[in-house]
Amino acid sequence: MEPVLFYGVPHGCSFGSIVALEWLGQPYRLSRIDMLAKSKSNIYARFNSKQQTPTLLLENGKPLSESFAILQNIAARDLTRKLGFAQGTEGHDRLNQMLAYLHTSFHSAFAPAWTAFKLMEGDPAIQLLRDLAREKAAEGYSFLQSHLSGREWLVGENKTIADAYLIGIARWGEDLQLFDLKREYPELYGYLHKLEADKAVIFAHAIEDGKPAVSSGQFLGHIGLDDIAPRLAA
Repeated sequence: MEPVLFYGVPHGCSFGSIVALEWLGQPYRLSRIDMLAKSKSNIYARFNSKQQTPTLLLENGKPLSESFAILQNIAARDLTRKLGFAQGTEGHDRLNQMLAYLHTSFHSAFAPAWTAFKLMEGDPAIQLLRDLAREKAAEGYSFLQSHLSGREWLVGENKTIADAYLIGIARWGEDLQLFDLKREYPELYGYLHKLEADKAVIFAHAIEDGKPAVSSGQFLGHIGLDDIAPRLAA
C-alpha cells in the first residue's frame, strides 16, 4: 500500500510535505483535514492524538507525525533524488540543522499571529500578538535572507526537503498581513518566487485550495478518513 499524507487546511505547514512527495516521484495519497473545524474528528484522533497535521500513514499501517520526521522519511525513500543526504554525512547534519531551525524558531515565530487570527474582532490582544509575531518572524526572515546570499538552495547544491518546508511557512508573513516580502526582503522574495514557479509547489497550492491539480509526481488521489481507518495498525 502507498503512504497517505494527512494535510491541514487552511495553509498548514503540511504544504511542504506535499511538495516533497511530488519531488520524490513515488505513489502516494492525500487526506484533507480542516484544522478550523469546530468539532474534531474522532477518526483522525486515532492517527494523531494531538489532532495536528501533518501525519504520514506508513505502508505498515503505523502513523508518523511531526514535519521534521515526515520530511526525513520522504527524503530517505530515494536518496538519488537528492532531497536529503545519507545519515552520518556532513550534508545530513547541515540539513538537520536547517530543518530544526525552520521547525522550531521560524515556525513558532508566527504562533502569536495565528492566535490573533482566531480571536474575535476587536479583542485588544490582537495587535499585541501581531506585533510580537512580526518582531520574531522578522528575525527569521533576516536570517534566511542572509543565509541564502550566494546560494541557490538552503542546503547543498540541490533543492531539498528544507526548501519544500520553507515554502510552506514563509508565506505566512503575507498570509497574515504582517510583511510585504518583496519590499522588505527582496533577495529572499526572489528565492521564494523561484520556488513558486515549481510544478510541485503549484500542485500543492491547487490541492490546498480545492482546485483541479495536475501532479508532476505520482499522486493517486484523495482518500477519506472512513475509508482509510481500517489500515491503521493495532
